Amino acid sequence: MSTRSLQIFMYLYTSVATFWTYDYICSLHEEWTYLLRSRWTKVKALYITARYVPFLIATMNLYVAVAPTDNTNECQILMNIITSLSLISLTCSECFFVLRTYALWNKNRIILVAMLSTLFAVIVSSFIIGFTATATSYSTGNAIPSCRWNSGSSSFFVPFILLFVFQLVLVSLTLVYVIQSWRSTKGPLYAILLKHNIFYYTCGLLLSTVNVLAPLLVLPLSDFLSYSPEAFEIFILAILATRMHLHLWRMDQKVDDPDIVVWISISDMSPADRTV
Repeated sequence: MSTRSLQIFMYLYTSVATFWTYDYICSLHEEWTYLLRSRWTKVKALYITARYVPFLIATMNLYVAVAPTDNTNECQILMNIITSLSLISLTCSECFFVLRTYALWNKNRIILVAMLSTLFAVIVSSFIIGFTATATSYSTGNAIPSCRWNSGSSSFFVPFILLFVFQLVLVSLTLVYVIQSWRSTKGPLYAILLKHNIFYYTCGLLLSTVNVLAPLLVLPLSDFLSYSPEAFEIFILAILATRMHLHLWRMDQKVDDPDIVVWISISDMSPADRTV
């Protein structure tokens, strides 16, 4: 990896780690209030995993950048660990959006199967591509040795397309429900959009769109993948998902909102746990 590429890589992950730290500090009081006051349920475990695994991902990526190695086997192990943590974080974050959409549609099993099928395709494709790819220690001439995937194949681009499709499905389902709700209640459309968390869904879709269009319009695919764009998306999705859940939990503590109550009651998918 050239000195310039390493600098860009370092700037990217330093900025991501800084943004994650800033978001954590800003929501520290609210987060610890939730962690201390809410009961231990499956959704709470999901929240903790989605919230803190990205910190491990950033630590591993910064280690790869700061402590370069020319050992290919060590590179393979480090990249496999990062891939595993990324898949865990991605799955947990997207589960929040799946459960929220499932609740909006009154626990429609057809909707649930469609969402889970798409998410399963994203996870499986990422798993296969991530664990069958070969990590190498790249060093030529005056370049700094560094671990990176052999990203010449366009198959690395497949998970980004599938994730974009998944985000598009979530946004479409939410918009359809919002429009139906707006027609039946005749309330302000903007207020209904905010009530049903369309902001979080839209941000996720825009991020996926950027990752799909960037290698087509801005960077060559190999250069784009060398900067690990999936890590940035995983960080933002984790922030969006956990922020959405905290918002819903806070609202549930203050008002009696049927939509929020439904979300909380099915969030851990356990009939015995009716509240958080």
